[in-house]
Amino acid sequence: MTIELGVGVLALAIWLYLLLFRGGFWLGRETDTRDPPPMVRAGEPWPRVVAVVPARNEAAMLPRSLPSLLAQDYPHPIAVIVVDDQSEDGTSEVARRVAAAAHGEVVVLRGQPRPPGWTGKVWALQQGIAHAATLKDPPQYLLLTDADIGYAPDAVRHLVARARAGGLVLTSLMAKLNCESFAERALIPAFIFFFQMLYPFAWVGRSAMGTAAAAGGCMLVERGVLESAGGLTAIRNALIDDCALAAAMKAKGPIWLGLTERVVSLRPYARLDDIRRMVSRSAYAQLRYSPILLAGTLVGMAVTYLAPPVLAIIGSYPSSEFGVAAWLLMAIAYQPTLRFYRASPLWGLALPLIAAAYLVFTFDSAYQYWRGRGGMWKGRPQALPEKR
Repeated sequence: MTIELGVGVLALAIWLYLLLFRGGFWLGRETDTRDPPPMVRAGEPWPRVVAVVPARNEAAMLPRSLPSLLAQDYPHPIAVIVVDDQSEDGTSEVARRVAAAAHGEVVVLRGQPRPPGWTGKVWALQQGIAHAATLKDPPQYLLLTDADIGYAPDAVRHLVARARAGGLVLTSLMAKLNCESFAERALIPAFIFFFQMLYPFAWVGRSAMGTAAAAGGCMLVERGVLESAGGLTAIRNALIDDCALAAAMKAKGPIWLGLTERVVSLRPYARLDDIRRMVSRSAYAQLRYSPILLAGTLVGMAVTYLAPPVLAIIGSYPSSEFGVAAWLLMAIAYQPTLRFYRASPLWGLALPLIAAAYLVFTFDSAYQYWRGRGGMWKGRPQALPEKR
């Protein structure tokens, strides 16, 4: 068997495995509309929920996101704690102004300087959670959410109902990202596709599986269980904090992650470079800052995504047929995600080029880490290479 034919056979085998044995990740079946949970029975009290919003230089986002939390049709008002993480754009003043206009229960905390060993977002969340515990009526559930996330009026009600019906200690929704500009249509659906491939949502929800993941934009956690899991101190240096928290919580009880249209990201990614920065921020952290894993990932993605179209176009028989088959399976697997984002099905044929862009982003993530700018967010690097 020639190397060319071996690569073609391997690529096809990879896609057969992904479609048949990877938890059906590509089907996108885990949604908040599938098997909707029963609402709390009449006369049964609804638990108190407090939202914690870490905000660093989010003055532009809060006037859109904060009102959606304050306008929830939940039986009790949703109290919101905004933690201003050393902002320089008047985030605190904007948050107070929005709260006053909406007549909502909002506490704005000026975040303290980040201690050594903590990432910025986790430290901001830690301060908000600590404040929630001191309230006169401490909440049973904490909604850990981002400053750029908007909520449909019934979103929190459905989150709590699902958590109570399933005895979930963490319930997370993958906020639907913006998909309007050309850059977003080209690359955003793939971001969700690749995330589901890494963490099949069906496996996340199975207690017998070790897979644990969450989407940091919307995580409903049971406060008492979070405390018993060691709180955020246990994940204080995690750059991919949502998945780290999911792993800690799954050790204590069942968790669930699904797609939704009730929770949306309000942050636009109008340019290719916007998406590059979003991916580069944490891609190398996903590989545990390992050059060996980076090299393996680059080779694996090249075989999985780039080899099929190359073989299909310039390969010799029968390698070309294996390339065509793998390319078609790849395009088919991408269709449910494209439908969810209302994007053209023709993007399925372009998935090799899209994957090539993510390959570049992944290498850029490692490069930024090596030059001391890893995990860059709002002008602050958070993943610094070890001094040798």
